[in-house]
Order: sequence, then structure tokens, then C-alpha cells
Amino acid sequence: MKAKWLALLFVVPFVVFFIAFQIAPLVWIAVSSFYSDNYEAWGFGNYSDILTSPFYLQAIRFSLDISIRSSLYGLLIALVGSYSLRQLGKTKLHNFMMSFTNMTSNFAGVPLAFAFIILLGLNGCLTLLLHKFGLMEGFNLYSRDGIIVLYTYFQIPLGILLMYPAFDALREDWRESASLLGAGRWSYWRYIGLPVLTPALVGTFVILLANALGAYATIYALTTGNFNVIPVRISALVAGDISLDPNTGSALAVLLVILMAFITFIHQWLLRRSYLNAR
Repeated sequence: MKAKWLALLFVVPFVVFFIAFQIAPLVWIAVSSFYSDNYEAWGFGNYSDILTSPFYLQAIRFSLDISIRSSLYGLLIALVGSYSLRQLGKTKLHNFMMSFTNMTSNFAGVPLAFAFIILLGLNGCLTLLLHKFGLMEGFNLYSRDGIIVLYTYFQIPLGILLMYPAFDALREDWRESASLLGAGRWSYWRYIGLPVLTPALVGTFVILLANALGAYATIYALTTGNFNVIPVRISALVAGDISLDPNTGSALAVLLVILMAFITFIHQWLLRRSYLNAR
């Protein structure tokens, strides 16, 4: 009993910090999102303005487009990369690649944007080199496609770190049994490998999607806030770059939270279905 009270005592600081820096700001944002400075009244005015504004709807559409595409590309590359690392075994190259992946998973924000500007900017060294050979003539780092390439890059290390342990669920005797029964490599992955990895794939995709939807520093440093996505719009409304309206920014943030909550709900529903089917 004394040990339980001691453990509870050590948990108290964590609970206090969680409430102070997670719950309280979220509650404040939710409450303030219902007060409209334009109408000077409480209600759904901010949400109505956002959902009827082509400008804000464009920000939502761009955010979803970039996040979904970069998450899918990053997940596919991470799936192949993590499987290849598993096949390498405990070699020096394997250890180096895992260390490199751990390091680059934290390489984001302003340094990453600056690195891409040097490499793939309008006058980047790699851009000029490829143009010399007639390649990448139409590529623009500051366009939607360029931002997707940038987002995909910082999604890959995180995807590998999340997918790598998932391959522990695949047993070698399953492959051998499938081979003895006449199943080829494609049949093994279609009927055994991918179904077993599906929960990890869906979970990794959700985390990558959240990572991309909430990314702010990277895209702001790359475009100086000129690309219309949700985090940039929230920042502009709170900082007053164009017009100071933190309540509308709060409403945008709540919509972003609702969107992520919906995606997480779908993820949990798919996991439950996968678990019931496995039983």
C-alpha cells in the first residue's frame, strides 16, 4: 500500500504538467473559438466564417493534400527501407543506417528547409546540376510538389523507426510453410505478410499524417508564410501578420483537432476490425 502511494506521489507532477500544458490550453482554445470579434458575440460565427471562406477552405484542402500524399509516399518508402534493414541483419551497415535514421528523424524545421533551399532551391547546387543535363526543368521547390518532396523527406526516418519493429510479428516458419504449400513471394505477402502488418501500417500512416498536418516551422521557413496551409493561417491570425484574430485562429485549431480525432477514430475502428477478423 505504501509503495502505491509513493508511486502516486511521483505521478502527481506529471499530471499537473499534463493538465497545465495539454488540457488547459486545449480547453481555452475551444472556449475562445466560440467568441467572434466580428460579431462581438458568442456562437458559431468563427466556424461559419471558416467553412464559407474560399481562402480557409483552400488552406484545409492544401494541408490535407500535402499531408496525405507525403504520408503515403513516406510510408511506402519506409516500408521498403525497414524491410531491407531487417534483411541486412546485425551488420555494420545496418547499425549505421539505424543510427542515421534516428538522427535524421529529428532533422526538421528551419535547418531542413535551409538544407533543401541550398540543394533544390531555384539556384540550388543540385538544381543547377540537373538543369545542366536537362533534368527537373519544371521542378519548383516552393510549389506544392516541392513541398510534398520536402515533407516526404522528413516522414521517411520516422516511418522507418515505427515500421521496423513491426516486422518482428512476421515469423520465418510462416514463409517456409507458405513456400512448401506452393505459395510464391507475392502470394505470401498478399495473404500473410501485409495482413499481419496492416495494423502497423495504418498506425504509422496516422502518426505521419498528424506529423505533416501540424508541421509549421519547415513550411514557414521555406515559403516565409506565403503558402496557404492551416498551421500558417493559425500563426498569422494569432501573431497578427495580416489581421489579429486569435479567436478565429482558435476555431481553425479546433477544426484541426477534430480532423485528427476523426482520423484516429477511423484508425481505432480498423484496428478493432483487424483484431476481430484475426480471432
